[in-house]
Amino acid sequence: MSESRIIKKYPNRRLYDTAISSYITLDDVRQLVMEQIPIKVIDARSQNDITHSTLLQIIVEQEETGPSLFSIESLQNMIRSYGGTMQEILSKMFEQGMTLFFNQQMLFKDNLSINVEPQVKDPLRLMTDIAQKNMAHWQQLQKQWMNNFSPTDSQSQNPVDASINPVEMPMGEDPLNET
Repeated sequence: MSESRIIKKYPNRRLYDTAISSYITLDDVRQLVMEQIPIKVIDARSQNDITHSTLLQIIVEQEETGPSLFSIESLQNMIRSYGGTMQEILSKMFEQGMTLFFNQQMLFKDNLSINVEPQVKDPLRLMTDIAQKNMAHWQQLQKQWMNNFSPTDSQSQNPVDASINPVEMPMGEDPLNET
């Protein structure tokens, strides 16, 4: 990964991009993220890393100005998950789900851009295939989840396989790759 681009946030809430020696807006920071340019936002006074809160601020603005990504119910459930024993697991599952989504989005774009047979370039067929693979993946994760958190029955012939852990699925690997 390349070096992060340093953005300084001053007490007057202005953002200064050190790479271009210019003040920028929160929308400019969003655009850097969209372009996959690594950033790090630093409080100019304390030198604390405030990247997390800055990215959350961008999400809040996006939620207020455009179509919402999060429903009221999903936001309430997120709030309820803070501080609970499942917070770390939920965080990792959410991260893995987002990674899976973006990997599939790239796969979808790649499949539409390759010169192949017309039926393979059919977006509806491609989305159906992806949806079927997603369903199989989520069913597998649910089964692993239940195996990990269900008590082992001492009379059962099928003890829980402790080696299955959906939280430790390697990042960057396509879990749907069936090769």
